Amino acid sequence: MDQTRKTPDTLRSARWFAPDDLRSFGHRSRMMQLGYSEADYMGRPMIGILNTWSELNACHSHFPERVKDVKRGILQAGGFPVELPTLSVDETFTKPTSMLYRNMLAMEVEENIHSHPLDGVVLMGGCDKSTPGLVMGAITAGLPMIYLPAGPMLRGNYAGQVLGSGSDAWKYWDERRAGNISDAEWTGVQGGIARSAGTCMTMGTASTMTAIADAMGLTMPGASSIPAADSGHQRMGADCGRRIVDMVWEDMTPDVIVTEASVRNAALVAMATGCSTNAVVHLIAMARRAGVALTLDDLDALGRTTPLIANVRPSGKDYLMEDFFYAGGLRALMAQMASLLDTSCMTVTGKTVGENLKDAVVYNDDVIRPLSNPVYKEGSLAVLRGNLCPNGAVIKPAACDPIYYQHQGPALVFDSYPDMKAAIEDEDLEVTPDTVLVLRNAGPQGGPGMPEWGMLPIPKALIKQGYRDMLRISDARMSGTSYGACVLHVAPESYVGGPLALLKTGDIVRLDLENRRLDMLVDDSEITRRRAAWVAPEPKFERGWGWMYSKHVGQADTGCDFDYLQRDFGAAASEPDIF
Repeated sequence: MDQTRKTPDTLRSARWFAPDDLRSFGHRSRMMQLGYSEADYMGRPMIGILNTWSELNACHSHFPERVKDVKRGILQAGGFPVELPTLSVDETFTKPTSMLYRNMLAMEVEENIHSHPLDGVVLMGGCDKSTPGLVMGAITAGLPMIYLPAGPMLRGNYAGQVLGSGSDAWKYWDERRAGNISDAEWTGVQGGIARSAGTCMTMGTASTMTAIADAMGLTMPGASSIPAADSGHQRMGADCGRRIVDMVWEDMTPDVIVTEASVRNAALVAMATGCSTNAVVHLIAMARRAGVALTLDDLDALGRTTPLIANVRPSGKDYLMEDFFYAGGLRALMAQMASLLDTSCMTVTGKTVGENLKDAVVYNDDVIRPLSNPVYKEGSLAVLRGNLCPNGAVIKPAACDPIYYQHQGPALVFDSYPDMKAAIEDEDLEVTPDTVLVLRNAGPQGGPGMPEWGMLPIPKALIKQGYRDMLRISDARMSGTSYGACVLHVAPESYVGGPLALLKTGDIVRLDLENRRLDMLVDDSEITRRRAAWVAPEPKFERGWGWMYSKHVGQADTGCDFDYLQRDFGAAASEPDIF
């Protein structure tokens, strides 16, 4: 890149340490207290390593070791590494959902960067919400940044069967509910489905979001595909450390990388991978932090024309992320679809997408298909509109039974997750395969935080008859490892008076995927009457983070970011004038 290189005296960190004044005396004194001499850090780029490790985040359990690799690379390149712990938004243990805290992570990242003497940052994440949270905050902060993805865990295994995170858990749970597997088999699956550090090894939300960051140019090329347990992941960590130091000297900031074209590349790659439905809400939020006005309609248009070519569960049928890596990984997939991409986009390497893909090879064209032989002719996602979702809803056609692409049936409506959970275990529940299960009050405010409740369980009465899919609708999200005929992210959500709040049990609901429609077959006059009678629910929070969240979170169609954190609320935060 033809840019003026920084010099030691123009480093941002020099403002803390270089002046001969009382404040800088205090800063240098405290560095000495930490055991450092001026030779360790003066005139060197100070690199913040923002680490989302915690002892309750299994996906990031290798980060205490990986951060050592990053530090090694930074030191080799002449930088000075400092590790800053940040909020660990794991999906497994955080209730009701880590999505409630994605924006908290984004705020913490932005404020950590602004308030400390950092010249650049390495972002360490992977579990679902950590990627968008880290990237959103770093984009807004505006310093050179590089993203280090946690990497997928190894394949699951039980009794000679390959297991995929989440996807096989749902499958075996249904078989257990049907009485088809024993306690011992269930325990065996439990112990075999997560065998190493790393994120879910299906193309769930974690692998989707790290692939998006990779395709956007924010990682070392292909970094998102490297399994967490592979020694290549250690080498990639050191590469990140070395490269971020050069990025500081080159003054390569996120605005050079995250552009309208690179966001489009990321969306295309997401569609081609069979991405999680969560990609919609996160990608929109990430894009808007960079001033790119990505919309649901943009994503639907790309989905209609982008073949799904990654044969990875749950949208694919046969393979997992480890197989995807051995087949060539994300670089190979991007090379396979290079004709659809803008290969002139700049990346953190200082090279273009096209330059980074030059030697990419597909080693197994059943795992990474050519465009001429896709897993599914269109992309992973489709956006619906209609009188149930005027602002949009999302479905994953490749992961559901095609018989539901055109479907009409009576609604069975639940107002809460506990009510739904209890009802579906009732073997006398009045339900048929045509019934449309509906869960409402599970959106951004109603959940709160839009939990992953959207893959409503098949009622036990139908499970025992052999049914494994049915049409389900909610204003919730679902795990990226989930599958089935699930309509999600209904906007506006029912909790704020969206049309889903007006639906009644017995109303006929019609899904028309080809025409992207989702409607309740209820007269407009009746809908108007119901709306006039609707009473808003009591607020869920009176104080704290929940109160702040409920006052400022956006709806699913706009990315669920806080209104005051988006570009259109005001200019991006400037450096504090404290020196």
